Amino acid sequence: MTNFAFAASVAAVRPAGAYLDEMMARVGVDGLTAAFAEPGLLALIDQHAAAVREALRTAGRRPDAAGLAAYARSLAAAAVRSGRPLPEPGAAPASVAGWASAGFPLLRVVAVCLIAVSSNELN
Repeated sequence: MTNFAFAASVAAVRPAGAYLDEMMARVGVDGLTAAFAEPGLLALIDQHAAAVREALRTAGRRPDAAGLAAYARSLAAAAVRSGRPLPEPGAAPASVAGWASAGFPLLRVVAVCLIAVSSNELN
């Protein structure tokens, strides 16, 4: 399944918590593992998380499962439109160096995962 088809099918069918679980499986686990191993990367992810919280607040959304999933869906769609879709399952960077050079959408989705984990919004 292509990333675009994946994003469209998930947005249409899956509830927010399930979508966040999928993002966690696709990029969150690997990204957070790398971030917890490298303080500089964790600081970068924290900055992205602060920006996510601010964007949700500005939009009148809460950083709950629904708000986080909506934000992550928009990131996934934008990544597809820009020609740099999120990695397929099992294809996320495997090293700290790979994550340090990851693009904006990928790091921002990891930040969404960090917020979801820290606020217990995963299924």
